[in-house]
Amino acid sequence: MINKVYTGKVVSNKMEKTVVVAVTRMFQHPVYKKTVKKVAKFKAHDEVNQCKVGDEVKITETRPMSKDKRWLVLEILDKSARSTKK
Repeated sequence: MINKVYTGKVVSNKMEKTVVVAVTRMFQHPVYKKTVKKVAKFKAHDEVNQCKVGDEVKITETRPMSKDKRWLVLEILDKSARSTKK
């Protein structure tokens, strides 16, 4: 069985060992031929709480870890995407 692997942006890290990742996909509408953007949010397991809001991460499908959490953070691709608030 091949696991799904997606790339997305962390939108929330307020939970313990869990981040919410927004995965954006673009496709052409079948009737109107306009490019449409869809965003899906996934809860992913982050064992060491290293992901911050704005990070670009790679997630993969895994066994169910809780009611909603079925994804695992593989790696952080881009830490420079973090928002710098003071």
